[in-house]
Amino acid sequence: MDSTAATALPDLWDRLVGTQRDPDLWVVLATLVAALAAVVAPGVWRVSRNAVTIAHEGGHGLVALLTGRTLTGIRLHSDTSGLTVSRGKPHGIGMILTAAAGYTAPPLLGLGGAALLSDGHITLLLWLATALLVAMLVMIRNAYGALTVILAGGLFVLVSWTAASQVQAAFAYTVVWFLLIGGVRPAFELQAKRSRGGAGDSDADQLSRLTHVPAGMWLFLFHAVSLCSLIGGGRWLLAS
Repeated sequence: MDSTAATALPDLWDRLVGTQRDPDLWVVLATLVAALAAVVAPGVWRVSRNAVTIAHEGGHGLVALLTGRTLTGIRLHSDTSGLTVSRGKPHGIGMILTAAAGYTAPPLLGLGGAALLSDGHITLLLWLATALLVAMLVMIRNAYGALTVILAGGLFVLVSWTAASQVQAAFAYTVVWFLLIGGVRPAFELQAKRSRGGAGDSDADQLSRLTHVPAGMWLFLFHAVSLCSLIGGGRWLLAS
């Protein structure tokens, strides 16, 4: 190994695990407003919801692997729906946790991101997100899904390697705010669909069939996780 490489590797490691300066409060508030607009504005939400779908289906896939199931593929669709397929016992704790991971993944990822940002780990957050997107890309089984994940991963790489530190901070805070706020809306959308007699095969209904617990209780869990994550994560971001 030459001296340049020997110097570069420790520098790269220090950059990854080191801390960066927190952005000014006005930047944190501006990113909050931007993320809120991406969730509330109907026209923007139809596009930005793809990011929530990536986190949703990624949550299903990750928990399936962690519980010993065989992940066979993930599909992301242009209507912002998705499908994660895994093999294993059609019942039991592994299947239950896998089914419950979808709606809870975006807000919990946001909460984890907020914890990293509150400690100043901006670069680490960006690189971890990139690694998760690369890992997910391997399991994507349709062209639209692959394109969506590649574009998202490419954006993270571009910001991580070329942007100034304050731009990286603003991007990271926007992403985390978006996951926290955007993680709340899908549960309310599901509740509205179920009230109209739709979404009969939703995650909540699948969990009801698996556990014999009413789907409404699982929907309550989705609401509780997303709202508590938003409150907790928001406090960390505003205090950082």
